Amino acid sequence: MCGRFTLIAPGQAVAELFQLTDIPNLAPRYNIAPTQPVAAVRISEKSGDRELTHFNWGLIPRWAKDPKIGSRMINARSETAAEKPSFRTAFKYRRCLVPADGFYEWQKLNGQKQPVRIQMKDGSPFAIAGLWERWASADGSEIESCTLLTTEPNELLQDIHNRMPVIVAPRDFDLWLDPGAQHPGEVQHLLRSYPAGEMSYYPVSTHVNNPRNEDPMCIEPLS
Repeated sequence: MCGRFTLIAPGQAVAELFQLTDIPNLAPRYNIAPTQPVAAVRISEKSGDRELTHFNWGLIPRWAKDPKIGSRMINARSETAAEKPSFRTAFKYRRCLVPADGFYEWQKLNGQKQPVRIQMKDGSPFAIAGLWERWASADGSEIESCTLLTTEPNELLQDIHNRMPVIVAPRDFDLWLDPGAQHPGEVQHLLRSYPAGEMSYYPVSTHVNNPRNEDPMCIEPLS
């Protein structure tokens, strides 16, 4: 699964990666956790251009009666998301990309769980495949929420966890975000493990275990 990640990269770097017209004002996020707001890129329903917005992390299906269900929908398995009632409509019509520059997993070592931060070798930001949904309450208020897609781990991460987030290469952004690509077969091939040779990881302290901790200590390498 993917249960925590970081986005420390400045807005300029995010705008360049996603070819955004406007440079977003993004505060550094060292420990993004489920149910919190997350930045995401989607195709604007009005302009047809890419836009950066924010979703609650944890997808609330349109048919849900209680929005609390979102806390159990932070991840979707890429192999089955197109078929699952909770995700299939979003998979068809509402795909997004979630900017990140690292994510955390907990590796079992000597009977304990050691947190590690996983990133690109050069520390650059990247895009996690996501799905988003718009949920309306009985009083007419709306919540936009998202889930992150996961896949089998690559060779680097297979000893750390049995899943990893789907990382979409920049050359595939257009296809993944294309609202006209509505058949799952058109995009399913994008949902694969990212090349291990382009990634690295390092251990961090258990400071990151507490989602209330949101500071640079979360990403400091463990001495």
